[in-house]
Amino acid sequence: MHWSASVGRETFGEVRLGGLLRQSESHAPQRRALLIVIHGLGGNNLSHYVLPAARAADELELSCLRLNLRGVAGAADDFYHAGLWQDLAAVVASDTLADYTDIYLLGYSMGGHVALRYATEQIDPRVRAVAAICSPLDLDRSAAAIDRPARWVYRHHVLMSLKRMVAPLVERRGLPIAISDLMRIKALRQWDERVIAPRHGFDSAEDYYAKASVAPRLRLLERPALLVESEADPMVTPNAVRPSLENPPALLDVHWTARGGHVGFPKTLDLGERAPLGLERQVLAWLLRKGREAAPTSVS
Repeated sequence: MHWSASVGRETFGEVRLGGLLRQSESHAPQRRALLIVIHGLGGNNLSHYVLPAARAADELELSCLRLNLRGVAGAADDFYHAGLWQDLAAVVASDTLADYTDIYLLGYSMGGHVALRYATEQIDPRVRAVAAICSPLDLDRSAAAIDRPARWVYRHHVLMSLKRMVAPLVERRGLPIAISDLMRIKALRQWDERVIAPRHGFDSAEDYYAKASVAPRLRLLERPALLVESEADPMVTPNAVRPSLENPPALLDVHWTARGGHVGFPKTLDLGERAPLGLERQVLAWLLRKGREAAPTSVS
């Protein structure tokens, strides 16, 4: 069984899980192991990289929740940022997921950052392991990397998705920016300075990066975590990630691949998990193995 859901309306930090949207004859979970998949910046729960993960979960008889972050599906008068782990925590703790005994998190790009950030907080004991694919760790370095002139195509694509999400909220939320100014933003750091920081209470983009980034908190990881990065990633570039991994914590398993782009890898990807080749099956095999090691009686 797999379904999709959205984080619903937020009021002063109180978050509830939105209604289930599709692909389930019954809302009652029939299996007790669940994979939550979290999309990247500018993406959604139908993004091209999310659906293969759901199919792989189904092949392994795992329930799968494809999560839309705050504001993506128009279900909230608000929008997410890369450090908003509280929304993920609220979803995990919701009554809808109460019957699951084993929960695994798989985040792509910024979604992986959110999952890792959550794993450094007071994480739900049912969460067994976390995986992050092509994810930034230091938001300041990553913003600088994608804002380089050579990355303009990727940056334009992400910013256009973000503008479509936020534009309808400008007047309703009273954001201190005009629609015309919003649409003229051409750099991610400028987006974070003009949109993210004022809405979410940061003094500046730099203050947001310093307080939200998972990089300085990796030593606080409370669950086994897998990080898969590509040497050829044009968006989350290696030079933006490597400085944060000079002394990785024992719970973080880091895999660099020579091939692949941003959240895209060859079908021959092998993480050594004795599973069918390919990103999704290899990552799920890693998650389930770590889950069994942490909780031998868990259902998988």
